[in-house]
Order: sequence, then structure tokens, then C-alpha cells
Amino acid sequence: MNAVIDLLKQHRSIRKFRPDPIDQTTLNTLVEAGQAAATSSFIQACTVIQVDEAALREQLAECAGNQAYVASAARFLVFCADMRRHQLACEMHDAPMQSGFTEQFLTASLDCALFAQNVVVAAESIGLGAVYIGGLRNQPERVAELLELPALVYPVFGLCLGYPDQNPEIKPRLPLPVVLKQDRYDDGADRERIAAYDAEVREYYRTRTGGNKEMSWSEQISGMLAREARPHMLPFLQSRGFLKK
Repeated sequence: MNAVIDLLKQHRSIRKFRPDPIDQTTLNTLVEAGQAAATSSFIQACTVIQVDEAALREQLAECAGNQAYVASAARFLVFCADMRRHQLACEMHDAPMQSGFTEQFLTASLDCALFAQNVVVAAESIGLGAVYIGGLRNQPERVAELLELPALVYPVFGLCLGYPDQNPEIKPRLPLPVVLKQDRYDDGADRERIAAYDAEVREYYRTRTGGNKEMSWSEQISGMLAREARPHMLPFLQSRGFLKK
């Protein structure tokens, strides 16, 4: 349809990178592209921490489940939901800040997602590859300590950037009728649509792994959601000043 849509539909997560560096001017431009994303009520509640220190990268890689590309990618960024600067803004006007609301957590976290997706699209437009690192939330307290995050700031996810050294297939997405509904929520035919999609995903994994993995989407999701999902996050977020009311 056009180059932008074609680019978006070609997205793959890249986990193997060439050693080529990304210069600071390019990185700055990518972050500026992130800043151009929509932001709820002009809140601008995303802070990006560029991590260059090798030892610090190694520690963050360990926090994320020993994902080696956190340490080896040309650039590694940590996206933080940040209400600290808003506290400063209130102090500048002698206005006591009403913090801890769930809505503030949502808007700050969504700001990070919108910001980061702009960064990824901009990066892919110049030939870079990327992969999000949600594994930082495995040990959020340790990550916050390593990055010296103050109260009202929490690490949402990391992002590896670099020049791709692999060319993985595009992972198939759910059928459009499953995610695009008309006027109201109707999932009457979704079970059959998901079953057909399961066969497609199973074949994708079989081809990608040379037969070492054969799993459908619903099998993967049911296995994941049958386990607890980082139950430590709620007390951690509350300790940071989020989700108190």
C-alpha cells in the first residue's frame, strides 16, 4: 500500500546483531522520534535510560533471565514510566501532587509503549533491528537499584537495538476477524478461527526450529496463563508510589 505500512507489516524481533555500532546522533534521532508519539494530556511520562557501561549491561542481562543480547546489542535502552518530573512540576508551583492513582500508572505506562514503538519503527526504517526486553520485570527492584531510579519511576521494559545478523520469518498474527469487531464484541466464531490459526502457528514453529518445536498459539497461551505472572510486580509498583488508589 505504501512504504510505511509495508515496513510495519514486516516487523520481526531481532535477537542476533552484527557488531556494527550505532552512533549517538542516530540514537538521539530515534529517541526524538519516540518523543513525537502521542502522549496522554501532554503528560510526557516516559524517561529513556541509555545503558552503555558494559558491567551494568551484564547485570541487566542477568536480571532479564540471562538474555545475552542485552549485553551484546549495539545499544540498550530502558524505558521507564516516570511521574517524578511531574512531582517537580507541582513543586515549582507550590501545588501538592495527588499521586498513586491507577490512572496515572496507566497513562505513564502507555506513554512508554507509544514512545518505544515510535523508536522501533524509526529504527527499522533505517535498517536496524530491535527486540523488547520485558524480562527486566523479573527483578524490577534490582533493575531500579542498578539504574538509581527514584520514587514514582519504574522500569517498564528494555529495548535492544542493532544491525540484524539474522533474517527470521515473520510470525503470523491472529486472523483479522478475531481482533477487529463490528459495533459490538462478538466472539461466536472465534474458537474456530483460533483453531485454524493454531495450525498456522504450529507450522511456523516447526519450520523455524527445524522440527524441534511444534506448538500452537492456544497451547502456548494456555500454558503461560496457567502460571502466576510476576506476582511481585504489584508490591513493587506500590513501593514505587503507583497503584495505591
